[in-house]
Amino acid sequence: MNKKSLSERDICSKFITPAITSAGWDLQRQIREEVSFTKGRIIVRGKLHSRGESRRADYILYHQPNLPIAVIEAKDNKHSIGAGMQQALGYADALDVPFVFSSNGDGFLFHDRTGTGDKVETELTLQEFPSPSELWQRYCQWKGLEGDAREKIEAPYYDDGSGRSPRYYQANAINRTVEAVARGQDRLLLVMATGTGKTYTAFQIIWRLWKSGQKKRILFLADRNILVDQTKNNDFKPFGQAMTKIAKRQIDKSYEVYLSLYQAVTGSEEERNVYKQFSPDFFDLIVIDECHRGSASEESAWREILDYFTSATHIGLTATPKETREVSSITYFGEPVYSYTLKQGIEDGFLAPYKVVRIDFDKDLQGWRPPKGMRDKNGELIEDRIYNLNDMDRQLVIEARTYEVARKVTQFLQATGPYQKTIVFCDDINHAERMRQALVNLNPQRMAENRKYVMRITGDEKEGKAELDNFINPEVRYPVITTTSKLMTTGVDAQTCKLVVLDQHIRSMTEFKQIIGRGTRINEEYGKYWFTIMDFKKATELFADPAFDGEPVVIYSPSADEPPVPPEEQDDVIDGGEGVTGTDNTDLTGDDAGQKRVRYVINNVAVHVVAERVQYYGPDGKLITESLRDFTRTAVQKQFASLDDFLRRWNDTEQKKAIIDELAAQGVMWEALAEEVEAKRGQPLDPFDLICHIAFDQPPLSRQERAEQVKKRNYFTRYSGAARQVLEALLDKYADTGIEHIEDIRVLKLAPFTTIGAPMELVSAFGGKPGYLHAIAELEHALYQMPEKAG
Repeated sequence: MNKKSLSERDICSKFITPAITSAGWDLQRQIREEVSFTKGRIIVRGKLHSRGESRRADYILYHQPNLPIAVIEAKDNKHSIGAGMQQALGYADALDVPFVFSSNGDGFLFHDRTGTGDKVETELTLQEFPSPSELWQRYCQWKGLEGDAREKIEAPYYDDGSGRSPRYYQANAINRTVEAVARGQDRLLLVMATGTGKTYTAFQIIWRLWKSGQKKRILFLADRNILVDQTKNNDFKPFGQAMTKIAKRQIDKSYEVYLSLYQAVTGSEEERNVYKQFSPDFFDLIVIDECHRGSASEESAWREILDYFTSATHIGLTATPKETREVSSITYFGEPVYSYTLKQGIEDGFLAPYKVVRIDFDKDLQGWRPPKGMRDKNGELIEDRIYNLNDMDRQLVIEARTYEVARKVTQFLQATGPYQKTIVFCDDINHAERMRQALVNLNPQRMAENRKYVMRITGDEKEGKAELDNFINPEVRYPVITTTSKLMTTGVDAQTCKLVVLDQHIRSMTEFKQIIGRGTRINEEYGKYWFTIMDFKKATELFADPAFDGEPVVIYSPSADEPPVPPEEQDDVIDGGEGVTGTDNTDLTGDDAGQKRVRYVINNVAVHVVAERVQYYGPDGKLITESLRDFTRTAVQKQFASLDDFLRRWNDTEQKKAIIDELAAQGVMWEALAEEVEAKRGQPLDPFDLICHIAFDQPPLSRQERAEQVKKRNYFTRYSGAARQVLEALLDKYADTGIEHIEDIRVLKLAPFTTIGAPMELVSAFGGKPGYLHAIAELEHALYQMPEKAG
């Protein structure tokens, strides 16, 4: 047997798999092959999207289901034994596994990330592959797991028999948390971006700790009723009769898993603090959902509960750890045991990427100064100063500005789909109501269809709040557009929200991340793969802040004798604007030397758009402002240094489709690009010409023009009979549909080829399949022959 001639899969089945199983690994229970552990990043260009390649490991080895400990990357025998190591190390990093192998079928290169061996990298023969017990022993040594701690972390995951298993990052979070608890850690923080399944992750953690007997009574705390109900009815359902929701301040101590709003067990009067009906050691595990919302603050009701049940293990869940000088999740819980960011979620294809439409108005950028003695709509004398973006909808309401925002939102929906779920974030309830009125007046036809087309959903009004579930439900069309201020910033699982409008002064990075999280869920069934952020108040400038998707920063680190709450200092206000609104529905703002300042309402000043631009979420996690052409040129020139380099690769590649697919994976949107270029030329172009034209400034030829050139060169004279008829028909097929179809031999089963003869007969006309493929290669060469350079 010539090993060098074997494919990578043959090397796996004949050499690598037998070596692993011979070492004692269970093929059914401990070995998984060709494991795709991401979905492939969603790439958005114009109105189209595509998916990039998913990350796929050749082998993942498990101690038990969902507890991976090793990765193997295989290569064919033309490669060296360690050729796959760097790729495998990347996978191991993501999968949180310590043992990494690369193989070409001759043996293994073993990379030990634990530091428990003599060397970091060692070459092994096929017979020396380590046994499961050897790697498990080294894994536990690396993790610091001794004695009964090992048994504790072997508690199984919940399996409902449907085949659902945690995504790789969820398994990482679950395993790290269970391991930390087994080692005796009692304050833990998990940071996972909105939409990545924090509650399901929490369920599996609790299930494993509960089933293993480590934790017998568990309290799950949230601050929104909808969050508690969603948790009880969905992810936590398997707890069944062992679970209860604390309601109406009634305590029943016969359950094991308790779900509660913190408001349901606390209060300003001592008798309302019903949590004290439990003894301080009743619970041995407390899980705090959305723990950034104040649980780390010493003044908060949540902290009261945590301090009362201080002997319990506390696990905080958050998408956005609160890190201000007043409140620090990290100071309370410690460094996160695991973090999975928005950027990682988008890169892996589990979260929706976004486009940003930034719109600037003249009065926001240039400022506006009232004429001397001018009074507003309500007769108030307007203070003589320059008003700018910081004042809009706080100290100064320009009605024309509200109308322009609503008009732009309406224009967007008319162009992209009038029933796309939309959230408009406003500064306060007054602003949200004005925005609702403007949107109603701009959409009379839709309002006639259903009065709930536009709704204000704010904390002060029951009818609007009652529509929240309908807005979230993908199967319910109305309401389509909601205006809000604070109520919908968190806890709203709006899977089909496709437009997030920011007309709000966003004051903190935590709040900004929460608002962006309203759009990041993907719902493939309803065509939600990406969303648009429309920004009218420069809020998206926060994308450029290193804190947007970086690691959380600890601002305050107390020493042993200092209190855990940081000293009082000025809050981190990002926009720096003066006169921050007080209560949510007040018409009085700020405080100027003890004097309340009036909010002026202007109805006779025009507002104009001065700048509008679209930005895409780029491969590096940053926003890019460029056209489809510019993006394509950059992507192609990363792959090919010059036109000659591209031509050489194109001509040397047997299947041109391979290059087309490769560039598509890099984000080149062929259909959108062809549509844009062909709109100017009026004739369909080949991907070859699109690349040469856009990336290398070559004049393009249409597919028809290329086909005509081949005919003029008398290319067919060397063939006769059926062979010539087939090639002529293939050339016509190319002109109609492009290169990918003529490369597929199955095209011979379609008209007009079926009228010439059966596929076998047609291939025989070329002397067999090799002759047919040779003729196709020659035809492609003739099609893509470049004109001779002058001189």
